[in-house]
Amino acid sequence: MTAFPFRIIGFDLDGTLVDTAGDLTAAVNHALSLVDRAPLTEAEVRPMIGLGAKHMLEQGLAATGGIAEGEVERLFPELLRYYGANIVAHSRVFPGLTAALDRLDVLDVRTAVVTNKAEGLARQLLGELGLADRMAAIIGGDTLGPGARKPSSAPIHAMIEQCGGGRAAFVGDSIYDVMAAKNAGVPSILVSFGFLDRPAADFGADHVIDGYDELIPLLEGL
Repeated sequence: MTAFPFRIIGFDLDGTLVDTAGDLTAAVNHALSLVDRAPLTEAEVRPMIGLGAKHMLEQGLAATGGIAEGEVERLFPELLRYYGANIVAHSRVFPGLTAALDRLDVLDVRTAVVTNKAEGLARQLLGELGLADRMAAIIGGDTLGPGARKPSSAPIHAMIEQCGGGRAAFVGDSIYDVMAAKNAGVPSILVSFGFLDRPAADFGADHVIDGYDELIPLLEGL
């Protein structure tokens, strides 16, 4: 029997492990309502996800009339407060994920999360969905300090270090995930079912999967 070729598999969070679009849309719309802006649809918010909540808020304001001076600073805490209180109202893990994680456990592969979401919110979300204890490392957009977030390679390297070293691959749904993996020199795997803002073929990922049932067979062949 051939040994499994990876020691560590890292995952993005929003749009990769968990479909959080409904709760993130509700949080953005709550902030927008405070300045009498029209609500956005989930389809409109999905492409805004990936660089953290503040960027998402900025995109939401820009799409509904522009950003007034001081508006982001005033509304951002309100968005975070609302989101934290409603973090799993609609969020669910993607189909097949639990089975894939179970198989990786059997193979003695360490799994980790690298997200641009604030670490505290990432841990809260993963905890409420029963995933936090399955991760050997959870690295958020604020974990390593300013500038050390995807597409930087720094959080990928930190993930590998915290997981004890070894060959790694990274799974995500955004160009930031693909770039971070490439910058760190690890294989990039794009999930076509995530919050894609362009066709999957346009991301330049090393591999694309259409469901988590494809992940283990893909990794076994690399």
